[in-house]
Amino acid sequence: MKNNFDAPVSTCVAVKKVLPAIPQYLQAHYWWAYVHPRAVHVFERQWLVNLILWGNYKRLCNAVLHDYGHQLPGRTLQIACAYGDLTPRLAACVAPGGSLEIADILPIQLENLAGKLGPQAPIKLHCMDSAALGFADASFDRALLFFLLHEQPQAVRERTLAEALRVVRPGGTLTIVDYAPPSRFNPLRYFWKPVLDRLEPFARDLFSEEVTAWLPKDGSFVSLGKQRFFGGMYQMLTLKVAETGKTSASR
Repeated sequence: MKNNFDAPVSTCVAVKKVLPAIPQYLQAHYWWAYVHPRAVHVFERQWLVNLILWGNYKRLCNAVLHDYGHQLPGRTLQIACAYGDLTPRLAACVAPGGSLEIADILPIQLENLAGKLGPQAPIKLHCMDSAALGFADASFDRALLFFLLHEQPQAVRERTLAEALRVVRPGGTLTIVDYAPPSRFNPLRYFWKPVLDRLEPFARDLFSEEVTAWLPKDGSFVSLGKQRFFGGMYQMLTLKVAETGKTSASR
């Protein structure tokens, strides 16, 4: 895939011609994990991704696929690439006539993802900022945020959530998988949080507050369900974009 994203890679089509600037927080705090050319070589290993999530990567991916019923009709948006095999597994679930689209601000991550997808995968890749998605309102049937929010400062996190809800049609869903405030009986609460404080300084927010703290307060969604994993340290939150005239509930 070319870095200017002006040419298709089989059916994996990158459609953004003008690349957005990489945010300062991403350059400052995550250059080692996503931005540096060596990052992909180091972290694109299934066993390592699983180790970072304390053996829960497959379990969390399975929870997402189960929640989707292992079938993705219509138009699906994954906001931000993810190391590991999540996206190829999602692509395998796309129903005939459907599509899976991935938006990420880093060309290197989109290039890496394209290399993991089959030549006939019904995929489109977009180089764009999660906090300023270039899609029309109500463009997608569903959207997925998989371990992105903990990497963002609060203001960016709030805009990302607002944008994700904006581009999903009424009745569609937003699925969020990320860290959560763990049980006080979970020993990793006292060990892993200090590690993240050094490596991922914005992750502490998700250890102390619920995701609903950063969601829009305009009644644009209802909560369909919440699951916790691994002593509460991980969560999957499913939101439904409210139909016109309906207000948010179960928040």
